[in-house]
Amino acid sequence: MNYLTTFFKGMAMGAADVVPGVSGGTIAFITGIYDTLLESIRRINPSILGLWKREGFKAAFNHINGFFLISLFGGILTSILTLAKFITWMLHTHPIPLWSFFFGLILISIVHIAKQIEKWSLDRFVMLFAGAAFAYSITVLNPMTMTPSTFTYILAGSIAICAMILPGISGSFILLLIGMYGPVLGAVKSLDLVTMGLFASGCLIGLLSFSHVLSFLLRKFRDITLIFLTGLMAGTLGKIWPWKEVLEWRTNSKGEQVPLIEQNLSPFNYEQVTQQPALIGFAVFGVILGIGLVLGLEMYAKKNEKES
Repeated sequence: MNYLTTFFKGMAMGAADVVPGVSGGTIAFITGIYDTLLESIRRINPSILGLWKREGFKAAFNHINGFFLISLFGGILTSILTLAKFITWMLHTHPIPLWSFFFGLILISIVHIAKQIEKWSLDRFVMLFAGAAFAYSITVLNPMTMTPSTFTYILAGSIAICAMILPGISGSFILLLIGMYGPVLGAVKSLDLVTMGLFASGCLIGLLSFSHVLSFLLRKFRDITLIFLTGLMAGTLGKIWPWKEVLEWRTNSKGEQVPLIEQNLSPFNYEQVTQQPALIGFAVFGVILGIGLVLGLEMYAKKNEKES
């Protein structure tokens, strides 16, 4: 049952990773598996070979929490393969309810992480602001163009996975910034195994290296790291604001017109400027659903702690 629950948490992470602006790392944090994930990945290093030789495969597999990793990444992969088309369709046909759901989810997640910080001081508020400023600066960068190739797919994977395991920084949005979101998502939709393999190898390289750094920071400087991560999440709220006006368009690798520069609007200005309904009722429902999901996960986690 625990591994099945982990599988579903992985599916939630995968669904978030598909959406530019939302991080799978945020989902990992609010579902209570973030530290376990980092520690399990950190244990995958050359020393595992020595353990394998001394005590056998089972001991090495248990050392890295193998069943947990298989369950989690199985859920992530399943979600990406099954939900990529649905999420893409929602982004194009019902963007306001979808962005509202993620806005509510990120908003309550900031509160969730902030409650875990033991002490606040002036320097820690400065760190919070630094995290928010860093995340915001990323969201306002203009996308660049990278030519898809063996090297760029591997590079994109290694960069994106670092963002995907950071709460607040969206791996999908990083892919958008470097011009690789379309090619990678296209490979997933068409089940291009060669391209997916190149991207996955880059993810593996980035994951094994960056997880050690992040795990060290959380062990040695947990409060400071959590504050910075909270700032990262706060800094991305502008990116996932549901009501936007497209100021400038660009042509992607498929010849399609996609937004380049956007401006946030109030719901009422949105209707005036775009001549489209603001769908405020659906947006409120989406925000409440996102908040309710996180609160429900908190209650579930507390119940499990009491039972254990």
